[in-house]
Amino acid sequence: MTTPRAELIHIDVDRRLGHEWDEWTGEPLPNGGNYDSPPSLFFLWAITSLIVFLGFVALGLFLLDPRLADLHPALPLIVWTGLGLVTAAAFVWWLILGISYLTRRALLPRGLGERGLFLQVMRLTSRVASWFGKRDWVENASVKVYNALALLRTRKVGTGELLLLIPRCLSRATLDTVLSLAGKYGVPVFVATRGQLARRVIRERRPRAVVAVACERDMVTGLHDVAGKVPVLGLTMTLPAGPCKDAALDFEMLERYLGAFVGVKS
Repeated sequence: MTTPRAELIHIDVDRRLGHEWDEWTGEPLPNGGNYDSPPSLFFLWAITSLIVFLGFVALGLFLLDPRLADLHPALPLIVWTGLGLVTAAAFVWWLILGISYLTRRALLPRGLGERGLFLQVMRLTSRVASWFGKRDWVENASVKVYNALALLRTRKVGTGELLLLIPRCLSRATLDTVLSLAGKYGVPVFVATRGQLARRVIRERRPRAVVAVACERDMVTGLHDVAGKVPVLGLTMTLPAGPCKDAALDFEMLERYLGAFVGVKS
């Protein structure tokens, strides 16, 4: 019996390396392009990033303090009290997020969890980590935490209602296996050569759920743009030949994510 292959949706554009890798010089990536990291790394950098962000806010308020007092004597106290409450809320959110991840229970609503505030903090964490050259490792960890939270609310969708987004840089052997797996589950596949094309195909096809494959940098950017609008599970890749070709991925994990949304075709 011939193994079914998925429908491959392909829009041709000029080949261009994603803007997230514009600084790449062509040198081999660290650790062979494998940025596998423990999820705990995200929580460490998330709290660090929140402290950095709130520190900058506090510095700005300190500089503005005399002007605030000129407007009204009580205004500085009100503003600093507000900042204190926001800081406390941020730490409580971080703590609940950690408990939710450890216990595999959805303790936060979507707007404060994986489809809302989490995406904003993930983006902030990536930016702070990039200052220290740790961006890809931290983003790998953040995607793992995101997926764990998203899986808690995953619901089955009908045939054709799930879309698999893949990058152009997969190796030929990897692409063949991906198409076979997608065919097994009856899932159409779109080659997302650019982020705007991925957003376009989502607007046009209106899937009820998406499984996306990308490098850590493009994944975090894509989740930030899309995950708040449609349920998404994201699978990162290894980049043994750099960010523009012959990327590989975990087929077992891909099948798990496809199966989380749809059943195998009979």
